[in-house]
Amino acid sequence: MEKMKRNVVITGASSGAGRATALTFAKNGDDLVIASRHSKALEELADECRAFGVLVKAIPTDVSNYHEVINLAGIAAEGNRDIDIWINNAGVLSIGAFDLTPMEISEQVVKTNLIGYMNGAHAILPYFKSQGHGILINNISIGGFFPVPYGAGYSAAKFGLRGFSAALKSELKSYSRIHICDAFPGFLDTPGMQHAANYTGKALKPGPIVYDPFRLANAIYELSIHPRSEKMVGSFSSLMRISYGLLPSLTRGIASAVINTYLKQAKTITPTSGNIFNSVDYGHSTHGGWGIPGKPKEHRKYIAIGTIALLALLLTNRKI
Repeated sequence: MEKMKRNVVITGASSGAGRATALTFAKNGDDLVIASRHSKALEELADECRAFGVLVKAIPTDVSNYHEVINLAGIAAEGNRDIDIWINNAGVLSIGAFDLTPMEISEQVVKTNLIGYMNGAHAILPYFKSQGHGILINNISIGGFFPVPYGAGYSAAKFGLRGFSAALKSELKSYSRIHICDAFPGFLDTPGMQHAANYTGKALKPGPIVYDPFRLANAIYELSIHPRSEKMVGSFSSLMRISYGLLPSLTRGIASAVINTYLKQAKTITPTSGNIFNSVDYGHSTHGGWGIPGKPKEHRKYIAIGTIALLALLLTNRKI
């Protein structure tokens, strides 16, 4: 029996995990409505997805603008089509001491990473309720469980998003065919760090363990087939969640020490607002080139070291 094509909306689709997710759904035969602020990159992705024989609409959208998100949902529903899946994925990043980062930067991070997801949910839920089914998938990241030093605005948005999603799940409990799913990946090899606002004065790069964004894309696709409330993506994200849950003070201290040590050694650069307010004309690939993942043995080595260290701390019965 031929698989029925679903109608899938993906925000933040022009690069990184969003791009990988769009390609994954297209490869599996689903029609797409893809959105981001960069229209040229969006059209290029749309052409790649159409090569799989699916219908694709590319809609320039700023998710922090409620009316643009409402418009996106309306376009997705054209022709009386059901909207089967809505993937909240758009996000921005700002790194720097909170008091040295312009407040308008932190405010926009929250508008995009939290309010943008709320806009998406507010736009799509009436459609889900009317048609009697639907899956909302939120790409939250491990930042929803683990606070990021020098990323206070980002952490505020991600912790808030996890609470928002939990509230929605309770609110929609009686709708058996409407699902709210959260994905929590670790660090990904995407251009996100290249796009970030940076007020540290130092060149940035992600940690030693980065995952292929297609790993997250596959996890999101799996959620669209078999919905569940939460899905941790990668062993490192699970380790960080457990570590912070059991030893929050110590985990914060270690994270702070690691980042401060790195910043002391990193190359000096000029502060930048990155793509916080406007899209940029670089970094529209799926991968960021941060030492392409695909070295699982190296990942296992770091994760094993972290696990052993965590167990050792627990066994010492340290009071944190």
